[in-house]
Amino acid sequence: MKAATPGRRAERVGERIKAELMEILLRGDVRDPGAADCFVTDVVVSDDLGQARVYVRLLREDVGPAEQQRALAALGRAAGYLRRALAGRLEIKHQPELRFYWDDGVDRAVRIERLLAEIASEGKA
Repeated sequence: MKAATPGRRAERVGERIKAELMEILLRGDVRDPGAADCFVTDVVVSDDLGQARVYVRLLREDVGPAEQQRALAALGRAAGYLRRALAGRLEIKHQPELRFYWDDGVDRAVRIERLLAEIASEGKA
């Protein structure tokens, strides 16, 4: 039987962390109002499983920078609680440190679509 490569294991752990964090957030276990309506878009775990970069967004559209920072700060304050909650759910010896980041991929995609639409309308004129 072939041993799993470290990168593949990190991906599997990242997927499990994403699923478990989504369940915790959807149940409303994080009572900080700044974390309300947050959802996890991706989790990238380091190969040594020491750190997890958790990318999040809010359910609402048109979220300003202040709301983004408020959500990230709330999740940062809840990181210890979330790490302990994950400990009972994940079957790994050491829980990765959770660091939260705003996922701006959707914002970039919308900006590109607007630019492409603008270019197309200029071409027609």
